[in-house]
Amino acid sequence: MLTWDEESRPALQPALQPLMQTPRDTSSVGERAVFASKSESLAPSTPDSATAPVSARRVNAADKRIINGQTDVNQLVPFKYKWAWEKYLATCANHWMPQEVNMNRDIALWKDPNGLTEDERRIIKRNLGFFVTADSLAANNIVLGTYRHITAPECRQFLLRQAFEEAIHTHAYQYIVESLGLDESEIFNAYHEVGSIRAKDEFLIPYIDAISDPLFVTGTPEADQTLLKSMIVFACLMEGLFFYVGFTQILAMGRQNKMTGAAEQYQYILRDESMHCNFGIDLINQIKLENPGLWTPAFKAEIKGLFEQAVELEYRYAEDTMPRGVLGLNASMFKGYLRYIANRRATQIGLEPLFPNEENPFPWMSEMIDLKKERNFFETRVIEYQSGGALSWD
Repeated sequence: MLTWDEESRPALQPALQPLMQTPRDTSSVGERAVFASKSESLAPSTPDSATAPVSARRVNAADKRIINGQTDVNQLVPFKYKWAWEKYLATCANHWMPQEVNMNRDIALWKDPNGLTEDERRIIKRNLGFFVTADSLAANNIVLGTYRHITAPECRQFLLRQAFEEAIHTHAYQYIVESLGLDESEIFNAYHEVGSIRAKDEFLIPYIDAISDPLFVTGTPEADQTLLKSMIVFACLMEGLFFYVGFTQILAMGRQNKMTGAAEQYQYILRDESMHCNFGIDLINQIKLENPGLWTPAFKAEIKGLFEQAVELEYRYAEDTMPRGVLGLNASMFKGYLRYIANRRATQIGLEPLFPNEENPFPWMSEMIDLKKERNFFETRVIEYQSGGALSWD
């Protein structure tokens, strides 16, 4: 049984701040490739010389590797992983900004004492309390950890775009908080003060810390498994599971014509996160293909245990956010949904389903993921807009 109490919780703050330590000679393979290419390019040998240093030669696509590659990470082309470049272009085509969504209807509904029930207000506050920090954690994991250890430049390109999108998502949640006039201290400190939120963050943070440690270096089976495990946790369990109770709740509100501005932003975020999850799974599977020795029975058993723990944590969050039935939903409905999603994520990375015979109780969520940018699902998009904080409540 997972427990949470005031005395046993470790400090989260260090994981939410940029690491300031300066790496010594323990830079990752990717970093070493960058610095080597700079210094060795000054050598008198020509790029096509048989005696030229490896990193000073022209890149052959076949020599690229997702991790522990020796090719110059500064040379984007020739592509080896064309799928990564295509996914990068797809994310760029789906660009959006929070201020494009008009929050006037949400503000009026929130201000109306009879506009929402207390259970609905609890859902909104709990959602924002989790998400305002969650996307910062995801961004930190990319820029302080994963990016440093990936040696395929076309994959790095996607990660740069993904990090920017995580910033947009944090901006979106802040925009909703500001628009509704919520207590910022309450919302932004929820990850310290709300047990169900904190438990999820505490589950994630060790996998950020492990790969963002300046002393962490890939190149051994143990280190490579540590990186692979972190990537699985963030692609499959954070973006691919921990977000789905909140997404379903807010989008269910939108389907009932409530909080439509917030729901539209969540819909765009869900689409982005689905692309992040799919890219992460492709990256995981490519690493497995190039490094089959990492995918051992013991490692798979450990990953299975993490899946089971994540499902339990997210279900506890569902119970906390909706202690009573609301919006035609109840917490018990999410048990099957989370197991269904966990099965899907497990099979996507080559594991057996963990919970046989689970079905999707919310098939309409698939329609939300398939949103096209031009489609204005909740009819809140505007050409001219004000930021939420500038809107008058009088």
